[in-house]
Amino acid sequence: MNAANSSHGELPSAVNLKIYDTFFEAIDLMLSSGISLVAEAAFQHELWAPKLEPLCRRYRVAILICSVDPPTARARFIERGLADPARERFHGDRPVHAAKDGIELPIGKYIPPSLPVPTISVDTTEGYDPSLEEIASFVMEIAQGP
Repeated sequence: MNAANSSHGELPSAVNLKIYDTFFEAIDLMLSSGISLVAEAAFQHELWAPKLEPLCRRYRVAILICSVDPPTARARFIERGLADPARERFHGDRPVHAAKDGIELPIGKYIPPSLPVPTISVDTTEGYDPSLEEIASFVMEIAQGP
């Protein structure tokens, strides 16, 4: 997120809502124009379901949920943040900032989206399980439709 050359943490809270709405408006615009796409985000059910549900009623939607145990997810998250200092400006990564100060924050509970659409879970502990080929096959089946 890049807004007015400010870091994520300096932005007013209303900006996050605008980003959230704009993200889904862009998805709807592309889908309504017949453009296929992959929308990537750390979708939490409670936050994202209100925007995903209308899309699921209008378009062919599938969900791919990547999962790994929470400590590994946190370690990877911090590793990415430390490897790219500019990332914090766009994401406001509190756990990365805390790690720089030697502080370990508690890991929050992740509740993935649970919607009545085709869904595949992918374990990313060591590579991809199912394989990338199986994931691609799942996506292509959805794209081709009934």
